[in-house]
Amino acid sequence: MPGFKVFDIDNYHALCNTLAAQDPDLNHVLMKYGYPPFWSRANTFESLVHIILEQQVSLASALAALNKLKAKIGEIDPVAFLRLTDEELKACYFSRQKTVYVRDLAQKIINGELSLAILASLSADEIRLQLKRVKGVGDWTVDIYLLFILHHSDIFPLGDLAAVNALKNLKNLPKDTSKEELSAIATQWKPYRTIAVMILWHFYLEERKIKGAIAKR
Repeated sequence: MPGFKVFDIDNYHALCNTLAAQDPDLNHVLMKYGYPPFWSRANTFESLVHIILEQQVSLASALAALNKLKAKIGEIDPVAFLRLTDEELKACYFSRQKTVYVRDLAQKIINGELSLAILASLSADEIRLQLKRVKGVGDWTVDIYLLFILHHSDIFPLGDLAAVNALKNLKNLPKDTSKEELSAIATQWKPYRTIAVMILWHFYLEERKIKGAIAKR
């Protein structure tokens, strides 16, 4: 057995309940909006490309680029990706930077420098070390990979604006609350900080729906 905890669809709601019993604010989210979706992606090259595309842009923009790429080459795999020219990738909404990042990822997988199957058996620290060798991959990208794809149960992505802003709003924290203070608050959710993040994302998205509906009146 690995030395880290993971979660799955079978224990997801039970873990949400565990955190809700400890934290009245998280309980409030569950009572108001229900359980968060079980966000999950396969451990594939395509999923990592998707996360890279999501760096510093809207989720809709990233998905549009991914779908354009899929329409171009069908199955998104490293070999097919590396056949594409700069112009073809530009037509798929890839920036120059993200073209460089994904090409480096594809090359490392083909060369055997990176194995997604092996990553699944490693600790978060080991995964972080390996993935950050890929150009353009930083802590946020690794955190999302650990959360969405490998389902490590104790990750809090301090670089994720949606999670951070949701935490500030839910706990009525000042906008200038430091990352150190946020990290300290998240510590209370160990060893299930990922589950708390899922609830925070759920809160963030549902609150935006309400604000959007009000704005349209």
